[in-house]
Amino acid sequence: MTNDFNPAKKVRDEDQLDRQKLHEYLSSHLSGFNSDSQLTLKQYAGGASNMTYLLQWQENNTAVKNNQYEAILRTAPLGANIKSAHDMGREYKVLRLLQNHFKYSPKALLMCEDETIIGRPFYIMQKVEGIIPRKSFPMPVSAQLATKMCHELLDVHIALHTIDIEKTGLISLGQPHGYIQRQISGWNLRYEKAKLEDSLPAQELMQWLDEQQPKDTLSSFIHNDYKFDNVVFSAQNPEKICAVLDWEMATVGSPLMDLGCSMAYWIEKTDPPAMQAIRMMPTQLDGMLTRQQIVRYYAEKRHIDISEFNYFYVFGLFRLAVIVQQIYKRYALGKTSNLAFKNFGDIAKVLIVQAEHQRKKGII
Repeated sequence: MTNDFNPAKKVRDEDQLDRQKLHEYLSSHLSGFNSDSQLTLKQYAGGASNMTYLLQWQENNTAVKNNQYEAILRTAPLGANIKSAHDMGREYKVLRLLQNHFKYSPKALLMCEDETIIGRPFYIMQKVEGIIPRKSFPMPVSAQLATKMCHELLDVHIALHTIDIEKTGLISLGQPHGYIQRQISGWNLRYEKAKLEDSLPAQELMQWLDEQQPKDTLSSFIHNDYKFDNVVFSAQNPEKICAVLDWEMATVGSPLMDLGCSMAYWIEKTDPPAMQAIRMMPTQLDGMLTRQQIVRYYAEKRHIDISEFNYFYVFGLFRLAVIVQQIYKRYALGKTSNLAFKNFGDIAKVLIVQAEHQRKKGII
């Protein structure tokens, strides 16, 4: 799933798993893992929702001594009670359905619903080597390369949106009719539940999102969290993507809403200081497309109308604010001690303010 540019590290104390039970389970259920395998467990720091671990093991009883194998384990964080955002079985099913229809999806290897193993369901998937952009790239990126990476990011997103959802069976993952309405009502409710005393009320914003909904005319398979740090670029050819990760929120719905959610993460070099301060990916570099250029590129490739896209961008900002606020509430209530979440309440406020500004601006 990742590489030397983003190495897995020692597992945080609060995220430790029962290694003995895990070892016993894998020896009975995971192909290539035996009872005498020597298991090492590490953790990736990236991501603020589901937990991602690196499994490494050696087989000492094979003809080739000290063979090393690797795989990725994905599971929900302890204390999480937002079932739809941490459904391991669903994420595993998505990867299984995509396996023969989308070359960028990692191979799903094993699903475990038995909560007695590590305390909650988990699944194991193929590890993909490559470069995952975080706040900055691990190597120099010229303006020309940055532009090519943007185009590749969009082309893969478009490839996902143009999969035949009927022939692939992906239609079983969602209900296209009424998708926008369900999203608006759902995220408005989630924000109400996640707010704390010092949270911004966002009442006008939520009312506007409810009242100004565009017609729900397009539907496709959507990732729902498609962004730079959820894709793996080839280490040998950084212009090309070799995998798309983190399918926990994938479903069938509005592709423009999916693109709007992606744009919520896209911070340009000309954005206000408060937005620059919360930037999580290197989208401010010379050569990176602007949000407007991205939306136009997407529309031209797909031959669709984007006149109402500002609505989807505003929604994307609001939805991201809700996700951040939900994570911050877990931290504020002591359900996680991860200091990375300490300022998430402030980040949620920045996103709400930006969404309000964008709503009044009227155009992307």
